Amino acid sequence: MNATGLERYLSELHARGVQPRAVDAKALAPARLILLDAGDWGTAAAVGAALGCRHAGLWADELDADILIDACLVLDGEYLLLATALPAAAPVVAAHTPWFPGVDRLERHARDLLGVTFSDHPDPRRWTRHQAWAADCFPLRRDFAEAGCRPKRTRPDSAYPFVPVQGREVCEVPVGPVHAGIIEPGHFRFQVVGEEVLRLEQHLGYVHKGIERLAVGRDPAGLARLAARVSGDSTVAHAWAACQAMERAAGCTPPPRASILRALLAERERIANHLGDIGDICNDVSFAFAHSQCARLRELWQRRSAELFGHRLLMDLVVPGGVARDLDAAGAALLRADHAELRRAVAPLFAIITDHPSVDDRLIGTGVLSAADARALGCTGHVAKASGLPFDLRRDCPYPPYDHFAVALAVRTEGVVAARVGVRMREIEAALELLDQLLDQIPDGPLAAPFAAPAGSAGIGLVEAWRGEILTFVRFDAAGRVARFFPRDPSWFHWPALERLIAGNIVPDFPVCNKSVNGSYAGADL
Repeated sequence: MNATGLERYLSELHARGVQPRAVDAKALAPARLILLDAGDWGTAAAVGAALGCRHAGLWADELDADILIDACLVLDGEYLLLATALPAAAPVVAAHTPWFPGVDRLERHARDLLGVTFSDHPDPRRWTRHQAWAADCFPLRRDFAEAGCRPKRTRPDSAYPFVPVQGREVCEVPVGPVHAGIIEPGHFRFQVVGEEVLRLEQHLGYVHKGIERLAVGRDPAGLARLAARVSGDSTVAHAWAACQAMERAAGCTPPPRASILRALLAERERIANHLGDIGDICNDVSFAFAHSQCARLRELWQRRSAELFGHRLLMDLVVPGGVARDLDAAGAALLRADHAELRRAVAPLFAIITDHPSVDDRLIGTGVLSAADARALGCTGHVAKASGLPFDLRRDCPYPPYDHFAVALAVRTEGVVAARVGVRMREIEAALELLDQLLDQIPDGPLAAPFAAPAGSAGIGLVEAWRGEILTFVRFDAAGRVARFFPRDPSWFHWPALERLIAGNIVPDFPVCNKSVNGSYAGADL
C-alpha cells in the first residue's frame, strides 16, 4: 500500500533528525497539523521542497506571549499545516522563501504586520508597510492603536528601492500606480533594452485596507460580509472559504440545498470573470468585435444575477451555515435557458478567437510560464493549468457539493497567453455543463443550518475560486468573536508569475500578459 503524503513527509522529517512536537490529523481538517520546534522550521521547508510539495501559504497569529507561524504545504493531494511558536518579544525564525520563492511576499507581509524576523530571507525590503506606520509599529499586534500611529497625513510612498539593472542601453520604464484604465493601483518597473523586457519588478500594497485587523472582534455573519469584500470579483469564493473555515471550526454542516446553491453561485462567478477577461485580452490586441461580444454576454449574465439573487456580483449570499437567498422553479427555468443561450453564443465566438490570424500573432508564443516556474511559485487555477499543472480543488480535494460531481478540467502545456485564454474558454464550457447538473440535482430542504460561533476554535477553508485555490484561516476567541482571519488569494502567487513570464517579451505585450494572469490587487493587498 502506498504511503500517504503525511506519512512520506513525516518519514523524511525523521530521516533529517526532526521529531515533531505533535501531529494532529483532525484539529484543522482537512489539513494535517504538524507542530514543530522553531529550530526545525527551515528544515521542514527543505524537506517539503525535496519531496515536491507545493507551498499554499504562510501567516502569523499572535497568541498571548507567543506568535504562532503557520505554513501550508500540499503533497500528494494532502494539506500539511506546519506550525511553530515564537516568543512575541523576539520572533525570529528561518525563512521558507529560499526553498519556495512564491512565499517571499507572504513572509515580508508577516514581518511588516506582526514583526516576525525571517533570519535568512533574501529580501529585507518592506512589502505591505508603506508610510502609514513606522517600521517598529506592527498593525496586527494587540497593542497597535486601531486609529494608527500617525495623526498627520501620510506622506507619499516614493522611495521604494527597486533593484537596478546596469548597462549602457538599459532603460527603466515606470508604469503606475495610477493607470490609464479604470483599474486598481499598482506600480510596475520595467528594465528594458529597446522594447525587450529584461526584468519586471512590481510594487503593490496601494490598496491595503487593514482587512485582517478589521476582522478582529467581528461575529461570524460580520466576517462573512467582510470576506466577500476582500476582492470584489471573487465575492462568492472568498465568502465561501471564510464560511467553510468557520463551519469546520464549529462542526457545522450546511444542508445539501445550500451547498448546491453555493456551487451554482461560484460557477456563475467563474463564468462572468472569464468572459470579461477573454474580451479584455482581445481588446488589448485591437480585436474589438470579440471584446464587445464578451462584454455583452457578461452584462446579460450579471443582470440575471441581479434579478434572481439581488446583486450583480452576488454579494452577501453566502452566510455561515448556508445561503441567504433561495432559487425558485421559475428562476431555475430562466437559468437553464440562459445556459443554453450562452452555450450557443460562445461556440462560434470562441472558434473565431482561437483561429484568428491577428489574435494568434499576438498571443501564441507570448508570455511563457514554464511548468517548473508555475510549480515553484505555487500557482493554481488557470495560470497553472495552462502550464500543464492540472490541480483543482473541486476534483482533487472535493468539498460539498463537488464531491458528488465530476468536474472536467481544461489543461494546456504551452504556458503562453493563448493557452491561458484557451483554458478560460474550456472552463466556461465546463461550468455551463456543471450548472445544468447542479440544477438537475438540487434537493428540497432548508437554506442554512443552525450556526453557533465556537469559542476558542479554529478552522481552514479551501475553495476553488475562478483564479484558483483560496485558503482561509479563521480563529475564534473565548467569546466566540473572530481573533484572526487570513484569506490567501491565488494572486499572492500569480503576481510573481507575471514577473517571470514577461521577461524576453516586448513592452507592448505586457497588457495581454497581465490580463491573461489577472492577479487581484485587492486580494493580495489585504
